[in-house]
Amino acid sequence: MKKKYIWIMLPVFVYNTAVSQNKLQGKITDNKNHEALMGVSVYIPDVKLGAVTDSKGQYTIKNIPQGSYLVIVSTIGYASQVKEITIKESATLNFEMSHAVIGLREVIVTGVSSATELQTNPVPINIVSNRSLLQNSATNIIDAIAIIPGVSQMTLGPNISKPFIRGLGYNRVVTINDGVRQEGQQWFDEFGEEIDEFSVNKVEILKGPASLSYGSDAMAGVINMLAAPPLPEGQVKGDILANYQSNNGLLASSFNLAGNNNGFIWDLRYTNKMAHDYKNKYDGYVANSGYTENNFKALFGINRKWGYSHLTLSLFNLKLGIIEGARDSATGKFLQHFLINGPADSLGIAPDDGFKKYNNFPVIHQHVRHYKAVFDNSFAFENGRLNVRLGFQQNHRQEANNLMQGDVFNNYFFLNTFNYDTRYIFREKNHTEISAGINGMLQNSENRGTAFVIPEYSIFDIGVFGIAKKTFGKLSLSGGLRFDNRTLKGKELWVDSMGRRLAGPGPGAIADFTPYMSKFTGVSGSLGAAYNFNDIYYAKLNIARGYRAPTAAESGANGIHDGTPFYEIGDHSLKAESSFQLDATFGASSKDVSFEVTGFVNKINNYIFAAKLESVFGGDSIREDPALALTPGPAFKYVQGNAILSGAELIFTVHPASIPWLNFDNSFSFVSAIQKNQPDSTKYLPFTPPAKYRGELKLICSKGKTIRNGYIKIGVDYFLEQNKVYYKYGNETVTPAYALLNAGAGGDICVHDKTIFSVYIYGSNLTDVGYQSNMSRLKYTDVNNVTGRTGVFNMGRNISFKLIIPIGIKK
Repeated sequence: MKKKYIWIMLPVFVYNTAVSQNKLQGKITDNKNHEALMGVSVYIPDVKLGAVTDSKGQYTIKNIPQGSYLVIVSTIGYASQVKEITIKESATLNFEMSHAVIGLREVIVTGVSSATELQTNPVPINIVSNRSLLQNSATNIIDAIAIIPGVSQMTLGPNISKPFIRGLGYNRVVTINDGVRQEGQQWFDEFGEEIDEFSVNKVEILKGPASLSYGSDAMAGVINMLAAPPLPEGQVKGDILANYQSNNGLLASSFNLAGNNNGFIWDLRYTNKMAHDYKNKYDGYVANSGYTENNFKALFGINRKWGYSHLTLSLFNLKLGIIEGARDSATGKFLQHFLINGPADSLGIAPDDGFKKYNNFPVIHQHVRHYKAVFDNSFAFENGRLNVRLGFQQNHRQEANNLMQGDVFNNYFFLNTFNYDTRYIFREKNHTEISAGINGMLQNSENRGTAFVIPEYSIFDIGVFGIAKKTFGKLSLSGGLRFDNRTLKGKELWVDSMGRRLAGPGPGAIADFTPYMSKFTGVSGSLGAAYNFNDIYYAKLNIARGYRAPTAAESGANGIHDGTPFYEIGDHSLKAESSFQLDATFGASSKDVSFEVTGFVNKINNYIFAAKLESVFGGDSIREDPALALTPGPAFKYVQGNAILSGAELIFTVHPASIPWLNFDNSFSFVSAIQKNQPDSTKYLPFTPPAKYRGELKLICSKGKTIRNGYIKIGVDYFLEQNKVYYKYGNETVTPAYALLNAGAGGDICVHDKTIFSVYIYGSNLTDVGYQSNMSRLKYTDVNNVTGRTGVFNMGRNISFKLIIPIGIKK
């Protein structure tokens, strides 16, 4: 027993003695009056360590593993600074900060092995800061980031949003949360992201193929949801957040408490949200659009001289109504299903007294639960760092919408996912950074309901990659290569003549799904350059190849999915998609103005889309799903072709140094998405986002005795007409242009130099415009016979009131 103990403890002893005690300390002052600055954040992203300056402007960060890192220094009212430092033992690093309305230098962690300064990274990336998330209002986290040029959302009401990047979405966009790709069966319109918006501190959006780092599905880009960094050592802090929104009566609250005791860190958050039906100018209240959400998240970990180990546990629980848009033919009012005694339910006009009820889900509703555990580790060695991240996710998606079964979940999609990511980052030498790794996932899906549109399946993904970056003065070159392999196995399913599951083949049994196995391989890579001409002008160029394997829905679907009238048919023989994209960027950042323009061309081979089948007797091929009490629908089968997407994004910001209280943001984006060798009716990819302009004028008051970091702003979102539509089957129509006027105000309320609370007020669609987004699936619901308008309209005027009360137990 004694020998065993020695052998177990020996690696720990060798490891701890091999790495010396290292710390970084220094002082931060104002560059004009040289006064000490208190409350400045100093953070090292790669090792998740930080500190905040004290009243003397001094900071200390302990237990830093040996290596080279970027150090980020930031505080409101000053330009952020980024410096690279090599830690061998103890080091001192002082900063002098200059006044600025915006922080000009940003650091990103998405698509790179180590924290990288944004301006030296050739891949287009946008950042949504915590300040932006607080100062704007949203109904969910995807809605919050749709303000970024080139980013849009497919919606099905206020709480179902799917992210699109440059016209591509679904399984062509990877969402990262807690360091692992979020896997929630994102192959269908009704399946949104299972993420607590209040747990997100910052969002990085990578535009373009990112298969090099993330494997299959990252063809359009990556959305990385980043949590707040761990608190500095010795602190215990938190806050209470409350949010009310006038349109749908949203009542949201979120409680957070975190601490760091000698390197032992913890972070707890609980969020509750509930909303009744929303309203707009033309529809009034939209029946069955309310939702209730309860989320919990906990992080526990340790930071030491050898690195760190963090465990994150989360629970997401959402219950929401499904908007059908069915209307009474005589009055135009919304219809609603009611439970009655017997095997069926009744259909009648939705009562007015139910529109403002909370937790009101009559028959047609969805229940989503997502459980996740992520174990994130980084170990320091003499010549580099080993990062190991393991994750487990369990997703439950239940839909009750079968008229013959009442409040029964006829659709119940169950999914287990195991994520793994291991990479070694070699120590930087001669401005050269090299990393290599392996990552992927293992999935297993079950159909636990009574309706079956896709087969049960399992997936095994594995990818091997290498990434390198070399800096030559003002020039940074970066690139890499990756090889992926995916095995997809679809499982058999036998049903009887009524569509009920059977244990196996037998008399009267029907093969609803036949077993199959598909193997996909892909080669991904990128090569790019970023060049700083001087302190103001810069340029970037990047070429990348992406890869995406077909989903289980595309390869194995066989049935009508509730919520659509279409019978979907998959194809086992589909090939993997591949893309080749070119991005070119030119920008400038001075003390008075900043601008950046990016153009892109993305060619996709073997692009997968659904095509309507024709009957051998002429007309549409009509099929019936015996498992559903629905009218037979036209059949669509997944096929392949080639597509080209191109477009541009422009950002222009005015922030005069002589007028530090003024900031004027402007952005414009557009995308053209075309299927090659197609007639006009099917030439354009379905639901391509329209060109969009966003402008915002902000007046800022950073300093004051009672109100600090105050602001007043007014802005407009203008969406141009989208007439490039996929109109062959009548399921997409031209969307007219519309403009939304927005305004906001807020700041920190202080007493004796201490923030008592922060308030953020934001009004969206202030003129109460009645509009329909071309990417709203509700645009294509029933006609209102009274008004002649088709579909359900988006949310009308909405005023958001957000209050944050800080809790400082130990500072």
